[in-house]
Amino acid sequence: MTLSDPIISIHGLGPKARDTLNAIGIYNLEHLLFHLPFRYQNKTHFTKLNKACVGDEILVQLTIDDVQIIPSRTHQMLCYLSGENGQRLLLRFFHFNQYQREQLTRGDIIQCFGEVKIGKDGLEMHHPEYRLISKGQATLLDKTLSPIYPLTGNIHQPQMKKWVDAAMDALKNSSLVDNFEQFTHSMPSLKQALSTLHHPQEDEDLDKIAQFRHIAQQRLIIEELCAQQLSLLKLKEQRKQKIANIFTIKDTLSNQLHQYLGFDLTKAQQRSIAEINVDLSSNHPMLRLLQGDVGSGKTIVAVFACLQAVENGFQAVVMAPTEILAHQHLQGFSDYLNPLNIEVAFLTGSQNASTRREQLEKIQSGGAQVVVGTHALFQESVEFSKLGLVIIDEQHKFGVHQRLSLAQKAHNTPHQLVMTATPIPRSLTMSAYADLDSSIIDELPPGRTPVQTVALSNERKGEVIDKIKQVCDANNQVYWVCTLIDESEALRAESATNTHLHLQENLPGLSVVLIHGRINKDEKTAIMQQFEQGEINVLVATTVIEVGVNVPNASLMVIENSERLGLAQLHQLRGRVGRGSDKSICILMYQPLLSRNATQRLDILRKTNDGFAIANKDLELRGPGEILGTQQTGVADMKIANVVRDGYLIEKARSYCEQFMQEDTIKQQALILRWISDDKSQYANT
Repeated sequence: MTLSDPIISIHGLGPKARDTLNAIGIYNLEHLLFHLPFRYQNKTHFTKLNKACVGDEILVQLTIDDVQIIPSRTHQMLCYLSGENGQRLLLRFFHFNQYQREQLTRGDIIQCFGEVKIGKDGLEMHHPEYRLISKGQATLLDKTLSPIYPLTGNIHQPQMKKWVDAAMDALKNSSLVDNFEQFTHSMPSLKQALSTLHHPQEDEDLDKIAQFRHIAQQRLIIEELCAQQLSLLKLKEQRKQKIANIFTIKDTLSNQLHQYLGFDLTKAQQRSIAEINVDLSSNHPMLRLLQGDVGSGKTIVAVFACLQAVENGFQAVVMAPTEILAHQHLQGFSDYLNPLNIEVAFLTGSQNASTRREQLEKIQSGGAQVVVGTHALFQESVEFSKLGLVIIDEQHKFGVHQRLSLAQKAHNTPHQLVMTATPIPRSLTMSAYADLDSSIIDELPPGRTPVQTVALSNERKGEVIDKIKQVCDANNQVYWVCTLIDESEALRAESATNTHLHLQENLPGLSVVLIHGRINKDEKTAIMQQFEQGEINVLVATTVIEVGVNVPNASLMVIENSERLGLAQLHQLRGRVGRGSDKSICILMYQPLLSRNATQRLDILRKTNDGFAIANKDLELRGPGEILGTQQTGVADMKIANVVRDGYLIEKARSYCEQFMQEDTIKQQALILRWISDDKSQYANT
């Protein structure tokens, strides 16, 4: 067989398995070579139980002392083992057959490989891999690490290993085009690297392989990171070939706005505005990512960009992922733009027919120079008079095709500014957003005081209620955030409705109001307006208030069952307070007996208000796929690279990528297609 042969040519690989593998981009034997192990099992030595740690995968050789069947709702088979120096281990089987029961007998020597767990009577393994050595079965002891491959569908590990081995046999007698060879004089060749990773030899550094720090792994990780960045930079290059409307940078409206503001912009805001203006004055379409922590002042930067569009006779559109955030933007942009006699239109899916018709008319005629809205903006009925600038907030919550359909409503390719209040770690920016230019607002406006964060058990709710009374007595307001609307025994979380009743009973004389996603849009808007105007003391809410809400008088945020939320979401919620001059506090309430992961999340929030430090920890805990959303899957499901683990190699990959940009297009495309299947191009920023 050759590397170009289809996988169906492998003996024992049938049509069903072929279709399953085809679905993940494996069509021929060469594709199997690049289906790389995501971890390894170490069966190269036996581990003594007194040296074992809970959670480790270890290989042991012990003697069977007893085998018992435990009658329960589902029968269990327990196999008691012992070794030298009183070592004891329990094997627990939840699924077993009569043959296994008869095979395991007292006095047999057994080798087991599995994860060490702790049970009520000591160490256990559940459903380990095992061999009965005294019955002549082959040893589990191996000379090299055992590769563990990503699986899909109904394919099992032994099958995948067999098929990859068939591809490795073909590799021995085939040449493999290495498009990266001229850049890697100090590294192994592609063929050597693949051989090492699928079958690491006895003299390889097994610890480095287990940590993905081996030179063979680094060789492929750098190449994959380079291919990922190259694909995005080529998209950026293609976009730069498009013609956009040139904005002549004018100062009339900007100077007027400066006079109205009543505060000075931070240096970071001024820098971001200048970077955006450079892009707007180019005949190539801008695609810029504006990052800023909660409360850093991204909105005013976006407003200044809108002014340039308006002064050049174009319309600007601002799209938000939720109606609450869209309403906030409508209020914010209107406050800044109405004094300049700039008309702002508003479009959402919940508007009645007459209001919608009126707004559509304003947009189509050009009467509205700035348009704010939700997903409703990219419906077919929406026609712009002269769209020149598209601003998308919380861009990771929109699909690529949604953003593209909005941009296509312009006659020429519009300038695009995408904003996020979730700081993105540098490693992710370079990997997932390599095709975007980036501006970062890395300082808070003067007068903003850091929010003090404390973590309290749910059992101390009475103390929290006393704190609410103090805050409201000082004429400040309170958010109380619940993670569910109704009761759920399974999740053990207090419902927002019950919490609302409880707080009303315990806070007599205070206005305690409930808001959540099931309340109709008009009622929700009315409640938020009352809260902003100080008519409500305590707002009990679900996470609908996560982004966009700006009430400077709110100085206490209580988040119930905070262990159920991710770091980024908790940081966003905390950012709803600390917007005024008064000292603000965020109380993270939690259920007792926290998991290690939840403890880490709450600890970092207590220690820092730095959004970028929090984003890095979030990336470490959850991985890139959770943070970026599905449209960035290309980064989350790389073949070997991992932007969290391999962040230290991203700069080196970038330098190779810049060299590759000078190569011919055929060589560039060959490198990209080796690592990124065609369908993943849909995940690029557009």
